[in-house]
Amino acid sequence: MNISKYISDKISEVQAGSFTSSVTKIAIISIAAGIAIMIVSFAILEGFRNEIREKIFSFGAHLQISKYDTNNSYEGAPISIYTGINSTDDIAGIAGIQAFARKTAIIKTENEVLGVVLKGVDKNYNLQSMQQNLEEGQLVAFTDTASSKDVMLSRRIASKLDLKVGDEAIFYFIQNPPRARKLKVSGIFNTGLEEFDEVFVIGDLQLVRELNNWPDTLVGGVEIMLKDFDQIDPIANQVFDQMNYDLQLEKITDRHAQLFDWLQLLRKNVIIFLILIIFVATFNMVSTVFIMIIERINMIGVLKAVGATDAQIRQVFYFRGLKLTLKGLLWGNVIGLGFCVLQYYFKLIPLDPENYYMNTVPISWNFSVVIILNVLTLVLTMLAILIPAAMVARIKPVKAIKFD
Repeated sequence: MNISKYISDKISEVQAGSFTSSVTKIAIISIAAGIAIMIVSFAILEGFRNEIREKIFSFGAHLQISKYDTNNSYEGAPISIYTGINSTDDIAGIAGIQAFARKTAIIKTENEVLGVVLKGVDKNYNLQSMQQNLEEGQLVAFTDTASSKDVMLSRRIASKLDLKVGDEAIFYFIQNPPRARKLKVSGIFNTGLEEFDEVFVIGDLQLVRELNNWPDTLVGGVEIMLKDFDQIDPIANQVFDQMNYDLQLEKITDRHAQLFDWLQLLRKNVIIFLILIIFVATFNMVSTVFIMIIERINMIGVLKAVGATDAQIRQVFYFRGLKLTLKGLLWGNVIGLGFCVLQYYFKLIPLDPENYYMNTVPISWNFSVVIILNVLTLVLTMLAILIPAAMVARIKPVKAIKFD
């Protein structure tokens, strides 16, 4: 039998109604609240980052190859589809390669006129990422014989022009000589990101080729999707080494640096906030053990008088602190994960898309982070308990027995 654990269990049984009982409840609540807040915070942070990144990726892949020039306009010089990176087998880590081209245009309806950028894509382009942003209608329908007349508008553009799914509008393309096409609205999307929703319209790449008199081998650029976004830097270096010399490579983290810097700043703020939460939880546990030791001074004196060692007595309070911490972690996980489940399936907390780029608080499931948070809290709390437990060695049996 472990004497220290036995005494620790007995202490917990007789504490009901005492001052220590109230303090231990506060310690459990503190740890439970801390772990619950950390779980929810990381789930929301990762969900928010993933949602924003997916919205960005729906308008541009991880890497983009285009003609090397100093022109900053949306329309660039055409390049060949044979860039030197022609297959996903060329470099490990590449998930897909897709072509695109941009064309500036003015949309004219009966009452409104608006300038936009038509981004042309083909049937091999991964539009599934845009599917989650689609509010009405359907994706662009491609044909093998002629260019599609379908276009997808953002909710902002559709509202400004008073266009609905199925409506037709005249697109005047800015070139010499100017050309006009009547195109049909097949779908309306909403990313919530103003820099995309205010500018881009999704259409057919073949239409851009026809307007520019390009052959099928020319495109405006090539996008490369990666299997793992975290590997963007090393893979970008490999792509740069293999692509043709007259092309330039741009990472999406550079093209939309302000958004990614903002997401990184959010993560740093959350980490600082979580460090403070862990500090408060461990401090409360230290205070609780101190109070338990002071309330049990007489018992400590008796145990020392009958031959108990300092290590055995420290273990008594160490086991007590461990039990309280595990209870707090259990309730914290139930509350934190329970909230995440409710928000994930029932969308209880809405958001203003004008400010947060989405309609509801997002949740991302990463159980490895949950495990790390639990282990980190447990380890730090147990280390913190060593501080008050060291007080046992300074207690003298004679004075402890007389303590009142």
